[in-house]
Amino acid sequence: MEKAAKSQLVSTLNGVFKNSAVVVVAHNKGLTANQVLDLRNKMAAAGATVKVAKNSLVKLALEGTDAKGIVNLFEGPTMLAFANDPVAAPKVASDFAKAHDKFVLLGGALGTTTMDANAVKALASLPSLNELRAKLVGMIQTPATRIAGVVAAPAGQLARVMNAYATKQA
Repeated sequence: MEKAAKSQLVSTLNGVFKNSAVVVVAHNKGLTANQVLDLRNKMAAAGATVKVAKNSLVKLALEGTDAKGIVNLFEGPTMLAFANDPVAAPKVASDFAKAHDKFVLLGGALGTTTMDANAVKALASLPSLNELRAKLVGMIQTPATRIAGVVAAPAGQLARVMNAYATKQA
């Protein structure tokens, strides 16, 4: 790789570390090309990205970012997964690690917080941002539906009384 390409990769990764909500680091030694492609597709479907880069370049890119605490994870064959949704990359990585023994979670970073493998797995067990939004909207709509029912009930009762009175008159 030429020096200009290395410099470009370092600046790109630096931007990734600064702008991503979560970064997950894993060992990928022994994965087949098809398994890596499968992981990339699953990450893309979840809104996350997978990147493999030389450890020395990643360590340079970590300088000056909130994720600099994970610099010690970059030993041996490593792979990065990152996303703006704090749960997307950990969830896919954790599920993939359960299915593939050769994919080993090492840890990651959530903003300024450095995580070990267990913290990444714990983060993966949380609901995603979209799931939380759906629950919040459901919780907001439920009281509104109940209020509408309570407000409409007296009017319905009044209509039934008027109908009964009109039927009695006839």
